[in-house]
This record gives sequence, C-alpha cells and structure tokens, in this order.
Amino acid sequence: MKKKILILNFILATLISPSVSWSQVTADDYKRADDLSKVTSDKVYYGNVKPSWIGSTGCFLYENNTPNGVEYLIMNTNNLTKKKAFDQKKFAQTFESATGKKAEPGKLPIRNILFSEKLGSFAFVYDNYNWICNLKDYKIVKRDRVTERGRQGGWDWGFRDELGSDPVGSPDKKWTAFIKNFNVYIRSNDDKKEYQLSFDGSLGEYYSSYFKWSDDSKKLISYRVRPAEKHMIYYIESSPEDQLQPKHYSYEYQKPGDAIPQKYPQLFDIESKMQIMIDDSRIPNQYSINNILWSKDNSYFTFEYNKRGHQVYQVIKVDAKAGVYKVIIDETSPTFIDYSGKNYRYNLNETSEIIWASERDGWNHLYLYDSGTGAVKNQITKGEWVIKDVSFVDDKRRQIVFQASGKEPGDPYFIHYYRINFDGTGLIRLTEGNGTHEASFSPDKKFFVDTWSRVDAPPVSVLRKSEDGSKVMEIEKADITKLLETGIRLPEVFVAKGRDGVTDILGIIIKPVNFDPSKKYPVIEYIYAGPHSSFVPKSFRAFYGEMHQLAELGFIVIQIDGMGTSNRSKAFHNVCWKNLKDAGFPDRILWMQAASKKYPYMDIDRVGIYGGSAGGQNAAGAVLFHPEFYKVAVASCGCHDNRMDKMWWNEQWMGWPVGEEYAQSSNVENARRLKGRLLLINGEMDNNVDPASTEQLVNALIKANKEFEYVFVPGARHISNGGTYGARKRRDFFVKYLLGVDPPDWNMVEK
Repeated sequence: MKKKILILNFILATLISPSVSWSQVTADDYKRADDLSKVTSDKVYYGNVKPSWIGSTGCFLYENNTPNGVEYLIMNTNNLTKKKAFDQKKFAQTFESATGKKAEPGKLPIRNILFSEKLGSFAFVYDNYNWICNLKDYKIVKRDRVTERGRQGGWDWGFRDELGSDPVGSPDKKWTAFIKNFNVYIRSNDDKKEYQLSFDGSLGEYYSSYFKWSDDSKKLISYRVRPAEKHMIYYIESSPEDQLQPKHYSYEYQKPGDAIPQKYPQLFDIESKMQIMIDDSRIPNQYSINNILWSKDNSYFTFEYNKRGHQVYQVIKVDAKAGVYKVIIDETSPTFIDYSGKNYRYNLNETSEIIWASERDGWNHLYLYDSGTGAVKNQITKGEWVIKDVSFVDDKRRQIVFQASGKEPGDPYFIHYYRINFDGTGLIRLTEGNGTHEASFSPDKKFFVDTWSRVDAPPVSVLRKSEDGSKVMEIEKADITKLLETGIRLPEVFVAKGRDGVTDILGIIIKPVNFDPSKKYPVIEYIYAGPHSSFVPKSFRAFYGEMHQLAELGFIVIQIDGMGTSNRSKAFHNVCWKNLKDAGFPDRILWMQAASKKYPYMDIDRVGIYGGSAGGQNAAGAVLFHPEFYKVAVASCGCHDNRMDKMWWNEQWMGWPVGEEYAQSSNVENARRLKGRLLLINGEMDNNVDPASTEQLVNALIKANKEFEYVFVPGARHISNGGTYGARKRRDFFVKYLLGVDPPDWNMVEK
C-alpha cells in the first residue's frame, strides 16, 4: 500500500511540475506565431526618420509613419520649420491619371523620393520606372526604367580576370594603355602608333589590364600577374523550373589553402617608353595587393600588401623615378589583423600624412602617420574603447568626426559620435541619449540628424549642431502605444560575467505574448558567432522575426555575443583565433546559468539552439562539443568544416597554412561526439557555403551510426533561416524535443 501511495505521489508531482508541459501545440498556435509580423506591423508611429538631404538647401525630406498613414515632411534647418513635402490628395489624383492605378493618400505606392534643389519637383520610383512630379501643377511624367544594381545570382568568390578590362586612356587624353600578347602597350591617340612597354609577358605570367595612370600622364602602373589554378565547385540542380531534366553548373570558389594569383606592381615611364624595375621579393606570399594611389605630385605611389595568413599588413611607398620600395606602415600581429572589418586609411595629400586605424595597443584606434618617413606622428584616439567608423575628415580644421563604442558607461556596443583634433586633443561627444546612435550629416556638415534607440526604448530623432553636438530641436519621438497593445513583449537586456569572471557578456531575452512567470519555459538560443562582427541587436525593432515567433510557441528565446566576436578589445576577439569551435560557448553557458538564477522561468535543463551559415556551424557544434548543456540543435546551411568554406573568411580567423586546428574545429571530424537531437538543413544550390559541407557532415554522422534528421531543399541557395519549409521543420523539431509534444500533423492540416 505504501509503495502505491509513493507512486501516486510521484505521478501527481510530475503532473503539477512547472518544468513539464502536457499541452498540445496546434496549427492555430503556429498561425498565431506567423501572424505576429502582421499584428505588429505599422504600430510604431513617428519612429522612422531617415533623412534625405536636398542638395545645399539645408533641408531634408523624411517619411513619417503616423496613425493616418505615411506623411512626407521637409525639415528646414535654416529656420527650424517642418512642412508637408506635397499635397498627397492632389498627387494621388494625377498619379492615377498617369499610371492607371489608384493611389490612396498615406499609402502611396512610391519609393526613393528625391527633391530638386528648388523644391519645385521631385523624382520617385514606381513599377520599376523613374517618374517626375512637377509641384506647380502636379503633372507626372514617366522617365527611364530603373537599372537594378547588385549581385546577379549571388556571391562571387573567384578572382577577377586580370586580362578582361578595357583599354584605359591617360588623363591628358594623349595615350591609351592596353594589353596585347600578354604585354603592356600604349597607343598614341594622335597618330595611332603603338609602343610596347613590357616584353616578358606570357600565358604563365602576364600583365594586368587594370592600369593606374599618374595624374600628369607621365607614368603608368600595371601588375605582372602569376595566375593560380581556379578551384571550381559543381552543382546538379535536380528540379529546375523550366525543364524536366536536371541541370549542371560550375562555379569558381577559392577555399582555404588554395593557390592565389600573385600580383607585382610594375612601373612604366611614358616619355622614355621604358619599364622601371621594382623588387618583387619584398611582397611574397600575397593574399592581396590593392589600393594603388599616386601622390599629389606624382613622385611616388603607394599600395597595400596583405600577406597570406593576415598577420602582416603594410602600406608600401614606391619612388616613381627609381622604383625603390619603402614600408611606411607596418602592421603585424601574432594572431590576425582584422583587415576585413577594421581597415581604415585616409590620405592627407596636402600635408603628406595618413590617418590609419590599428589595434596595436589592444583596441581599435586612429593614428597619424608621416607618409614621407613612415613615422607615427601621434596616436589620435586612445583608451579602452573602439573606433567603429569615420564619418568624415575635415582637412582644413584638422579634425575627425567618428563613431565609437565602449567609451560611455553601460552597453559597450552602443555607438556614439565624437569629434577630435588630429593631434588627439579636443575630444568631445556629439551625441546624447542612453542607446545606440545613427547620424546623418548635412552636405555642408553644419547639422546632423541623430536617431537613437535601444531594444527596449523606441527611437528619438534630434537635430544637432555638428560643431559641438548641441541639441537644436527634437524632430520626432516614436510612439509605441499601439504596438504594446498587441501584447508583444520588448526584449530584455541581460548582462553576466564571461569565462574570465571580469568581462561583461551581453544578450537579450524574448518572451511570448502570454508569458507566465510562474511557468518553466525551455530556452532556445539563436546563435551567430561569426568573428567578423557582433550580432545581438542594439537598436529598436517592433518585431524580432523568428525569435518572437518561436517564443510564441512556448519558449524563451535568447541571443548572446560571446568572446571571439568583434567590436570589443583585441583580446576579446582573439579567442576565435584558430579555434572557431569555441564560438563563445563558455561565456554563453555562464550567461544562461546566471539568467536562470535570476529568472526561474528559464529551464536550462531544456536548452535548444539554432543558426544559419556560420551560425549553422555553431549550432551543430553546440551538440557536438557541449552536449551536457545543449540538448537540441537546428543547423541551416552551415560551414561545418572550415576547409570547405570560402577562403577569405576562414583563413582570416583560422590562419594559413591550413593546419590541424581546422580539423579540430570541424563538425565533420567530430561527428562521433553527437549527443542529443540534431536537424540539418541545406539548399541544393547554395553558392555562399558549399552545400557539400553539410552533406559531408551527413555522411560522417551516418558512418558514426548517429541518429539525426536532414532536410535537403532542391533549388534553394543560401537559406540561412531554412526557408519557409525549413522554418516550419525547425519549429516542429523544438516543439517535439524541447516541449515534449507532437507538432501538428501537417499532412492532415489544410494549407
């Protein structure tokens, strides 16, 4: 009898335990999650000030989302007045006459509005055409078709065709430089006579058609190129839209360890028709040679040399008469130089100086160089904070306006704007407000619009003076009353100490609309630990996409920036060096443990994780390298072995030559470690991360006799979110293995 009572008590305790959920998750719950984007859409008013400055007028246009629709306003900084940019009712009437389509004031289907300097007309885009509206009579005229710019077909990871550029004319219009039989030629534009300037070009080592003339047309620069074998990857599109049979594609895609074309700058004198020899031995094992710039007096040129492995980065000066090299900036690092994220150079030609960014003192700062001698004249900025970007340089006043983070108390990722003198004196902050700032400066740099916000504080837009940052007037302050009426919960910021017990690690917590603090919720981390940046949102959004939608199904969703990501100190960043499997997991786990102590509703015995691309590698790595903590993972289009992914990104962090650390960080090599639940998703035609990377992980898991699930999406490219189908499978996976209930039977649910 006593045994039966004990069993009954255990069952009752289990039924009422807050850590166990017996509720069903229905198709309606999924729909409610999907509908969050619609429910929260257009519920933030007066919070989208994006200035479009109108020439030299001192005015700017901005769109203003209001309860009555979108207003178009012009702000005049000369007299501090605002007015409607145009009469939307009149415009809607003539718009219908011109296009045959009805338009409603407040909901005009136009974009890219650009006003004329006299404010008498404006251009806009509709239906992929440019149009002009004359405000005198509101007559609308259709103009040319919009040329859509951007990548066609996705990313291009190959090297440019050095022989493929068109001939290049000299600044004085007297000469044309071109390549013929792999050598450099010039042609007189007067008598069309040709002159051969180089004689050693061949198929195996030829001259580049990308020329750089000196401003006085007396010198010419080309590269001598030693080509490298292309690395091609191949695709079979199984289910093309336009035919029954599959299609075959190939694509140039350099991977870590592959050979790289070597480019040696070559100098030619036009008057003597002679080549000036330059010592090629000074720039071995190149990753890149770029940014060739002539001096103002044409007496020398400079270029930037990034040595393979990214531990040496130099600015090299070449004398235009003798061809003699001189290194004027020499960056070295025992780990890596973040050339792809923190490189900044500004040439001051009038004073023969260079403003240069470096992490040499452990933080990203600006330095002033003498470009003649290569000496550091002074460090411009210093301290335990980082330069994020330079807004502009005032050569005459010898001042810099820049963006930085970490200088002010609080969140070290919040961006503020500052002004400083070249000699490092006179540092002043131009922005105020506890949040991250985005500034838009007037063309004359007298004013700027400062918009700041936090994830838990809506935007405020202020007009300020660029001279000292003083506030001129408030332009708009967002109203989120209607947004909060929907029940959506703003993210909460949480801070905990990292693995060193000293460094603050920051993240956000997202809860469902029907959040009940007395319940226990499984935790899902959205991860992207790519070392090229930091990723936890800092500015306000009404809706955080999949994170909010996942939370709505009964989860607490979090996002964290651990060590190894960028935008903090060099030491913080260096954690990733040759160790991408780390992904900040020791910091992330400590953060969640600290959060669960403060918030008992977070059940860290049930932790899931998901991510795409580099985040896909991270998500799968969580259940391989930290299965004691992470129980369920969904990894989309992951670069699961860094030897299989694009060269530039992986060699930047994992180093060169390719060593054993690549295998140590590989999910494929460590597939045997899998515990818990893993769902892999990838697109058949992914041209960002080689889809074979996921397929090789699938192969390794099968060989290791591991249980997992795999969604292969025919025809899809880089679906870092898994695509529509993948997103639903991700939700199902977490519902089943974290909530412990079956997801809806979608074969029985009408679409």
